[in-house]
Amino acid sequence: MANGNKPITTSDIRKKKEAGIPITMMTAYDYPSARLVEEAGVDMILVGDSLGMVVLGYDSTIPVTMEDMVHHTKAVTRAARRAFVVTDLPFLSYHGTVEEGVKNAGRLMQEGGAKAVKMEGGKELAPLITRCVQAGIPVVGHIGLTPQSVHQLGGYKVQGRDLEQAQRLLDDALALQEAGVFALVLECVPEEVTGMIAKKLEIPVIGIGAGVTCDGQVLVFHDVLGYASQITPKFVKRYADIGAAIKEAVASYVSEVENRSFPASEHVFHASEDTIKQLYGERVTQS
Repeated sequence: MANGNKPITTSDIRKKKEAGIPITMMTAYDYPSARLVEEAGVDMILVGDSLGMVVLGYDSTIPVTMEDMVHHTKAVTRAARRAFVVTDLPFLSYHGTVEEGVKNAGRLMQEGGAKAVKMEGGKELAPLITRCVQAGIPVVGHIGLTPQSVHQLGGYKVQGRDLEQAQRLLDDALALQEAGVFALVLECVPEEVTGMIAKKLEIPVIGIGAGVTCDGQVLVFHDVLGYASQITPKFVKRYADIGAAIKEAVASYVSEVENRSFPASEHVFHASEDTIKQLYGERVTQS
């Protein structure tokens, strides 16, 4: 098992499932957040295309581009030396030809420094996943609520509530495992269905809004910390409210600047008396 500062590998992640040790995963989209997440001991960092909504201000993940994902992955991997970094392939970057999908996945590793990529979708992705794995690109699958397909799904809804949907999720999960994914993200799925899928798979199942019966959990950094998060889904636990603290601090700064109490004397630099005389031609009283 990985420990200390030793980089975490796909083998370490799989061994955690075998040992019954929950896997921890959290999103990070820049150097500071990745550094904090890594220092806190998270196993895996996800550079999610959720950055479109959380960081870039879009109303969905659909506008996010390959350039966005490469840019943010570079920032995260500069900070992450131990945690295993996975990056999302964005909308339509892997839905054309297999060759195009492999090329884009390779960019996230070569240019971004990611150790693996994540794809949303079921058995239809099997040929691409197999080809990526053959090329040396580790892949994480993602089924259930898939945000890139939110309009097709009719909104952000729990998936797998009835028998037909649950069976489809299991079929997709087994197909993705057969294709070569080393882990699977299951989003917004009833806990009972999650447990059934996790039990039948040999690979780790990491849940988000999927209950406690999976092999690990992933949440969004900003949701966990209350950091300018627009909404708080039912499945999120807020461990801090740094957004309120930041807002209060900035408001204090604005107030102190406006009433001239900042900068105070301890924040100010002074020139020598000779320099002042040369500048003004006379001594100026320093405040």
